[in-house]
Amino acid sequence: MPATPHVEQHFTAGEAVRDVVIGMSDGLTVPFALAAGLTGALDASSIIVTAGLAEVAAGSIAMGLGGYLAAKSDAEHYASERLREQREVKEIPAEEVKETTEIFESYGLTAAESKTVVQALSRRPDTWVDFMMRFELGLERPDARRAARSALTIAGAYVAGGLIPLSPYLLVASARRALPISMAVTLLALAAFGYVKGRFTGARPVRSAAQTVLIGALAAGMAFILARAIS
Repeated sequence: MPATPHVEQHFTAGEAVRDVVIGMSDGLTVPFALAAGLTGALDASSIIVTAGLAEVAAGSIAMGLGGYLAAKSDAEHYASERLREQREVKEIPAEEVKETTEIFESYGLTAAESKTVVQALSRRPDTWVDFMMRFELGLERPDARRAARSALTIAGAYVAGGLIPLSPYLLVASARRALPISMAVTLLALAAFGYVKGRFTGARPVRSAAQTVLIGALAAGMAFILARAIS
């Protein structure tokens, strides 16, 4: 009787999801708070749309650039640490053997078992360096295209999120009439986004949705109250 093949399904798109979460969460919250705050001071949707679109454009560029620089920094850090490990494997192999042995022993291997594996690794310097990068330093080799992809993902998610709270102002001339619609649409989008985020990240979806809605509502409420107080 043929055995049923075991197929493991793991979620492997963590970096892409993180970028979408960063961009979408800010894109939904910041323009929403800005629009609500401006509505507390004036009743012209056209002005709010202009200010909101300007903020979405500036915010997406800033967030995308931040994602790009963060990813580039990760790549540069990895390259720097890898060069250091390559020097240590070449110049102080005895110390690296000791460190590698300690790593294996921390996983339950005996000294004799560790010695056999370490000797095999020491005959493959590149593999040894890869091992130390992952298990000593906890660093994974970054994707060379990660920086540009991260920038575009964050910026795109920010724009997509930012257009949601502004859409009612595009359709309704009175800002104060558009505000309740914007609130309903945005809070619904925040709830859906938080739920999906929870499913992808392993958190409780309902709790994630509630937290996301609460943060967005607090930001918009504070902006509205401050604008009303100033005006």
